[in-house]
Amino acid sequence: MSVHIVNVEKQLPEYSRETRHIIPLVEDWLGEQDDRFRRKIVKIFEGAAVDRRYSIMDPEEVFTMTSFEDKNNIYVREVKKLGSQVLIKSLAAANWDAQSIDYIITVSCTGIMIPSLDAYLINQLKLKQDITRLPVTEMGCAAGISGMIYAHNFLKSNPGKRAAVIAVESPTATFQLSDLSMANMVSAAIFGDGAACVLLSSEEGLDSPRIIGEEMYHFYDATQMMGFDLKNEGLQMILDPAVPETISQHFPKIVHPFLEKHGSSIEKVDHLIFHPGGKKIVQTVSELFGNLGKNIYDTREVLKLFGNMSSATVLYVLERFLDKDIAKGEQGLMLSFGPGFSAQRILIEW
Repeated sequence: MSVHIVNVEKQLPEYSRETRHIIPLVEDWLGEQDDRFRRKIVKIFEGAAVDRRYSIMDPEEVFTMTSFEDKNNIYVREVKKLGSQVLIKSLAAANWDAQSIDYIITVSCTGIMIPSLDAYLINQLKLKQDITRLPVTEMGCAAGISGMIYAHNFLKSNPGKRAAVIAVESPTATFQLSDLSMANMVSAAIFGDGAACVLLSSEEGLDSPRIIGEEMYHFYDATQMMGFDLKNEGLQMILDPAVPETISQHFPKIVHPFLEKHGSSIEKVDHLIFHPGGKKIVQTVSELFGNLGKNIYDTREVLKLFGNMSSATVLYVLERFLDKDIAKGEQGLMLSFGPGFSAQRILIEW
């Protein structure tokens, strides 16, 4: 029995702005800082390799001092909206009835809501009352693939079932105006908001890409590298500048044993579906894969067009590959990194 990826759909918030139009807001925000510091931060935005990003609130509102409660209320309101929109879009594209979903996984780390998003989606779309639900939180950028891994494990044990993984993120809701750390500056320069939904099935007779294997890889003694600290003002970004070098050091152990375990190799992998964590991480992974004769063009394009939308981003990259005319038998490697520190991997075959 195989588990297939049926489709991927994305949903963008209503607000968007090109980076060149955000820079004046950054300059106003840092108006009381010294010129050298201000110029340094502007250069970070200019060199982030992000041309445009989307947000759940007007960019001017992002740069307005408000409480954690106010920002989180906006997050809750907009996450419900984006989650339902993208799930409805995915169901329509697959010609699935909402009542046919057996397993719903929602993924988000950029706000706090209890009940979690899946509970609201069950009510809004009138999903079946005995549906199995799982909220995936606190796993950051890696969690789009994490959600797919959990769905795969459910489906491979239950033939003839359907699952939906919905990732909705709003890093702009975590932006800290009072935090002048480099972690906050870099995250502000690369992050944007967005949602995506991937539908998977263990039904027979599907000709969409199937999952060959999936695994997580956990780095020891690296919990401090990435995440959030909860402050009175909200969620404060933790982002260690050593992340790219750490990925580089572990790269052979992350990629090669996993592929070998599932009867493949990097030479057999035709497509790289990598989470665009930021310019430096993309450059690092591009060099690592480039040395193996591979490229991550689509990853670069997603970063350029949308920024890093945390867990949803790798699903935007996956969507680009599902829209291509790819020959039967070709393989794709999905790869993302996130807090823990950890890597998530899925090998798929068309």
